[in-house]
Amino acid sequence: MKLSISTYLNKTTSAAPLAVFRVFFGIMMGLSIVRFWYNDWIDLLYIQPKFHFTYFGFEFIKPLGVYTYVLFAICGIAAIFVALGFKYRIAIITFFLSFTYIELMDKTTYLNHYYFITLLSFIMIFIPANAHFSVDNIFRRKTYQNIPKWTIDSIKLLLGIVYFYAGLAKLNSDWLFKAMPLKIWLPSKYDLPFIGENLMQQNWFHFAMSWSGMLYDLCIPFLLLYKKTRWFAFGLVVIFHVFTRVLFPIGMFPFIMIVSTLIFFEANFHLKIITFFKRILSFLSLQSKPENLRKIEAVSQFHIKKKAIVIPLFAAFFAIQMLFPFRYLLYPNELFWTEEGYRLSWRVMLMEKMGIATFKIVDSETGSFFYVDNKDFLTPFQEKQMSFQPDFILEYAHYLGDHFTSQGHKNVQVFVESYVALNGRLSQPYIDKTVDLYAEKESFKPKHWILPFNDDIKGL
Repeated sequence: MKLSISTYLNKTTSAAPLAVFRVFFGIMMGLSIVRFWYNDWIDLLYIQPKFHFTYFGFEFIKPLGVYTYVLFAICGIAAIFVALGFKYRIAIITFFLSFTYIELMDKTTYLNHYYFITLLSFIMIFIPANAHFSVDNIFRRKTYQNIPKWTIDSIKLLLGIVYFYAGLAKLNSDWLFKAMPLKIWLPSKYDLPFIGENLMQQNWFHFAMSWSGMLYDLCIPFLLLYKKTRWFAFGLVVIFHVFTRVLFPIGMFPFIMIVSTLIFFEANFHLKIITFFKRILSFLSLQSKPENLRKIEAVSQFHIKKKAIVIPLFAAFFAIQMLFPFRYLLYPNELFWTEEGYRLSWRVMLMEKMGIATFKIVDSETGSFFYVDNKDFLTPFQEKQMSFQPDFILEYAHYLGDHFTSQGHKNVQVFVESYVALNGRLSQPYIDKTVDLYAEKESFKPKHWILPFNDDIKGL
């Protein structure tokens, strides 16, 4: 066994797939930053709100006021440097740190694909994505033809985990036997040409989409790995992500996943892409002069520095990625209801949840009280997200308690009356309204103040 692992770690492969992946990754990330800036979301999501929901343990990470624009600019520039392979190691570390900071600034904006980008950029810090077809090659007068095979396989493995775990998450009774929440979402797409008024309204189509989505996620990593089914699988990837992009406002994620799956193709395919890039650069007169290029030495293989540290680090990283999504098993209550262990687990678009939360500020000594107008403190988007997520409700309760205490109110208690509807069910009481949330502390322990779910959802 030890010999086979050692043999695998010493295998090499062409550096071209990783170079192409780096270029597309940097371009996609750069476009994402530009898109965010163009739509004025920096101001809307990070500067305008009076209050920001934070991640447990990362409460110190906050938006930087108008300097948040500088943070986004740094992240965008780093992404372009990554695409060019210019000062790559510095660029990818800068991108990882700035993007992760952006992701952690406000929990309201959490998306699975943001988490994916953070993990992916972390991996890219340690692999030689600039070994081939990079500006760094010009400066060091050296280009590498081959790199360790495991460096490319690590990206394939991460993509496989994302897809496969998303498929496992769909093995639940709501998704498979009630077609929820697609049965809620798809009929609202009645304005789509040709299919909106007919297909999107059909019950059988809702079930077909649910089951095909589950099968797609479970099977696509294996279909991409197998050479004979790779082109078929890539066709499915394109169709699936383009279709989901048409149906749902999920930004750049479909395009990121499409270009990411190109890494499963063999080296010759990527060498053709690089040749195409070189022709474009030559046409635009951006490529270095031929006499300079001739001075670049072609080296057979790139050797990973500090391999004895990097390999155990990757082993630990992937062990965590495989186990962490199952942490919900440590909690006694229904996952979709309490959301304890829900995030960071590749549970993509599995539920439609709506809620209403009315907060009451009470003087524990006199019993006098008043109700809070959430609009005085939260944006409509923040209020919507807060209304059905218990950790949001708790954090907001503490914010209200601190705010009114600072305003001179005495003996402050914070209670909430909340109702939540999950996947088409009637709304039901969500939080125990007799519990003073201002006295409760956030932790990884089960939240005893979440009321029981009056139904049962079977599955993983």
